[in-house]
Amino acid sequence: MTKLLRAPAMACLARTLLTLPFWVSGVSKLLFFDAGVVEMARAGLEPAVAFNIATIVVQLAGSALIILDRGAWLGAGALGSFTALTILLVHRFWAIADEPFRTIALHVSTEHLGLIGGLLCVAVLAVRQEQPDRARHKPPAHGRPEVRR
Repeated sequence: MTKLLRAPAMACLARTLLTLPFWVSGVSKLLFFDAGVVEMARAGLEPAVAFNIATIVVQLAGSALIILDRGAWLGAGALGSFTALTILLVHRFWAIADEPFRTIALHVSTEHLGLIGGLLCVAVLAVRQEQPDRARHKPPAHGRPEVRR
C-alpha cells in the first residue's frame, strides 16, 4: 500500500481531486460567463463582472499551480484565502435567520474549512519538499551521531 501512495501518479491524482471544486467552478464561470456574473451579483459582490473574472483567475491559476506541483504552496494559499473569503462574504450562516438556509450555510462553511485544511497540508508538504536535503540531515549540535527510530 505504501508503494502505491508513493507513486507520482497517486500524488497527482490527490492534487487534482483536492482542487476539483475550484477548477470545475472556474471552467464553468468561464464557459457560462453571464451566469457567473449573475451569481456574483446575487451574492452582493459588485462590480459583478470584476468579481467573476477574479474568481476565474484565482480558481484556475491556483488549481494549476497545485496540480502541476509548481509553486503549489502559492496556489494552496490563494485557494485557501479565496475559500475563507467565501465563508465571510457568501456563506454567512450567523447572519441568516431562516431555516433550513442557516443550517445549509453552516454545513457549507464547515466543508470549506475542511477544504482549507487540505490546502494547508498541500502548502506544508510543498514547502518541506522545497527544503534542501542537507537541512533534514543536519548533524546534532552536541556532536554525537543522531539515532533514527
